[in-house]
Amino acid sequence: METSMTKTRKFNTKTLTLIGVMTAVICIMGPLSIQLPISPVPISLGTLAIYFVIYVLGMKKGTISCCIYLLIGFIGIPVFTGFTSGPAKLLGPTGGYLVGYIFMALICGFVVDKTNNIFACFSGILLGTAVLYLFGTVWLAYQADMTFMAALAAGVLPFILGDLAKIVIAMIVGGQIKKRLRRAGLI
Repeated sequence: METSMTKTRKFNTKTLTLIGVMTAVICIMGPLSIQLPISPVPISLGTLAIYFVIYVLGMKKGTISCCIYLLIGFIGIPVFTGFTSGPAKLLGPTGGYLVGYIFMALICGFVVDKTNNIFACFSGILLGTAVLYLFGTVWLAYQADMTFMAALAAGVLPFILGDLAKIVIAMIVGGQIKKRLRRAGLI
């Protein structure tokens, strides 16, 4: 009985630590961004961090990590693009992309949890990214009083190639980290 509780306690500590470390990765990379003159949406390393976290942790733990990141930013710690934070950022023109992280994490993580096939994982991450784009585009169009197509042109089209590169990087680096964490018995 005692051994079972010890294993459970260690597992919970490991899980919480992994979630905390991965949340920190998002918080460190999330503010790093470049504002484009053609778009109200900046190029951000936040999506790369989310892809990486989801690929390593999977749906449940990765989504929790993503939600903690959003809560940290919501309460005022400057972890969003350009070192911004607060409710106004979540309700502003790019808030749909931030909220879309949750749905992207759920979709991408679900696929990553269900298969080891690299092409299926890539496709699942693309689907999650499309959902992120949808949330962000709809909210940007509403907030900036733009048509859906204008919001799509400003908030998605300039980022597609960069996001494809981020997905590949996250899968390569995340795959290596995931192998090492498995070997160490941490996941």
